[in-house]
Amino acid sequence: MSNNNYSKEHIKFLQNIKKQKRVIFITQISILIIFFALWELLAKLQLIDTFLTSYPSQMWKLFLKLSTSGSLFMHIGVSVFETVVGFILGTVFGTLVAVLLWWSDFISRVLDPYMVILNALPKTALAPIIIVWAGAGISGIIVTALMVSLVVTVLGVYGGFKEVDSDKIKMLETFGAKKYQILQKVIIPASIPTIINALKINVGLSWVGVIVGEFLVSRAGIGHLIVYGSQIFKLDLVMTSVIILAVLAGLMYQGVAYIEKKLLIWRR
Repeated sequence: MSNNNYSKEHIKFLQNIKKQKRVIFITQISILIIFFALWELLAKLQLIDTFLTSYPSQMWKLFLKLSTSGSLFMHIGVSVFETVVGFILGTVFGTLVAVLLWWSDFISRVLDPYMVILNALPKTALAPIIIVWAGAGISGIIVTALMVSLVVTVLGVYGGFKEVDSDKIKMLETFGAKKYQILQKVIIPASIPTIINALKINVGLSWVGVIVGEFLVSRAGIGHLIVYGSQIFKLDLVMTSVIILAVLAGLMYQGVAYIEKKLLIWRR
């Protein structure tokens, strides 16, 4: 649709929104630049202990060295694969369990106290047990990421299902709609924001599960680099790995934001 179909006020409103987005983006980038510049300056002036904190230029040199050897991309690939698989499994299984709880009030009442207890348990503390059960390898790390995000997804999505307007459900039931039709036509579309929020939360939880698993058993991955760097007191490797981890988590979050945009268009 061309701008000729919009009023002057609407065009001005859209321009203001674009301008605001540009200002926000520029401010975000500026904060990063100032942060790293200040970090570098404090290191050069020897106001911070670079053995403990490293500094940006040293981390950049290490990043280029690891990139040239190709080992860095191998570690990144392993962690991303484990995280994406754990993220997808946690979201899918969590949503399916939430649907089951919504479908059967009896099952929901039976499992409610168990879900609360499981949510209260420190999943990262159970990681060694999970890895022993699932295997000391990629499978154990993926299961750890799955378990960390599963219960949170179930409780979040199921809570969203229960918040759907009951009048809409009663209206469809009056017209003879089946339960799966109510789920398809009302519950799922109305719960899209809740599911998106679960996806956003699962990004962080999946990375937590993967890194904890890699701390324990992995011989490759970002978590392995962090543990290895700390063991040999090469803290520039630790800090570089943490920065890479933050970038990867941010990119994954942006992927979820893209999915959110598409789903909200579908919902409308």
